[in-house]
This record gives sequence, C-alpha cells and structure tokens, in this order.
Amino acid sequence: MPTTHLLYLHGFRSSPQSAKARQVAAWMQNHHPEVVWWCPQLPPSPREAMEMVSQGIAGWPRDTMAVMGSSLGGFYATHVAETCTCKAVLLNPAVNPARDLAKYIGEQTAWHDPNEHFFFEPRFVDELRTLAHGPVARPENYFAVIAKGDEVLDWREMTGRYPGAHIRLLEGGDHAISDFERHLPEVMDFLELA
Repeated sequence: MPTTHLLYLHGFRSSPQSAKARQVAAWMQNHHPEVVWWCPQLPPSPREAMEMVSQGIAGWPRDTMAVMGSSLGGFYATHVAETCTCKAVLLNPAVNPARDLAKYIGEQTAWHDPNEHFFFEPRFVDELRTLAHGPVARPENYFAVIAKGDEVLDWREMTGRYPGAHIRLLEGGDHAISDFERHLPEVMDFLELA
C-alpha cells in the first residue's frame, strides 16, 4: 500500500534544514502533495524527542505510515518502526548511539547554524540505551542506504544490524550520503511514492 504519512527524523546536531531532509520535502511537494509529511526539529533529549514524535504521529494510520531517518535519526526511526510496525528507510543509521555519543557530552553546535548551541547531557546516553531494540521483528519493513565510505559509522556494523532488510550498499560515499538525490527514486519506490 502506498505511504499516506511520512515522518523524517534528522541526525545528531542536524535539523530539518539538512540536504537530505530538504530533498525529501521537495520530492513530497512535487510528487505527492497529498501525503502528510512531517520533519520536526528534535530536542537533544532522546526521551523528549521520542515523546514529541509519538504525540505527533498518535493519529497516523499504522498500516500506511512510514518513517525515514538519517544517522541518529535512523536509530530513532528503528524505534518508531518497531513500535508502530511500519515501514522504515534508514540512511547510514546509528546502531549504538549510547556508545558513540558518550564522547560528545557537553556543549554542541548545530551543523546548519553554528550560532545555535545545545548541551548534550550525560543522562541522554541512558535515554538512548532505553530506546534500543533487539533484532528487528520485520526485516522486510526496512530499506537501508549504507555507504562503505561513511567516515563516522562502520558500514559493517550498520549492515549487520539489519539482517534480511533491503540494503543498498554504496561502494564509496560519505556519512552525509552527498549523492542522496541519486538514490531518492529507489527509496521512494520502496515507500510506493515513486
């Protein structure tokens, strides 16, 4: 069934202004203006971020909604997909953010606005642990775009986290998936929004 509601979750230090979020927003506007599209600015607290998301999607139909997430947003998207049993597109998804982000405790700046600061608190690491899931229940609901050239996350760990899922493994690439526009049609095809 075609997706009727699409949620996009950005990564750590990112925002709805990221290149990928803007490209997906433009695709939705140009090809599927009838689809409900939501890309919220997530608070630094993982618990608060997921509370905000679950309130925002509370009325969404589980059988025709989907979630897309990049990096830390991919970890969050996995949580949403496992909770709602919906389709998920993951873009270089963080697999163990509690481990990886522990070294970022302290003041951080936003990628898209260096004047914007936030504080990543030690309790946020525990909140990430709380959101972790075991093996995904329905691998067929997942489509992951993973770059071997990711300079932040290990592609082997990412692919290993989603056995049985549809995976587009890019030979080079980078963490941002700078050529994401090239992969957008395949992503949207998975969501039946091509």
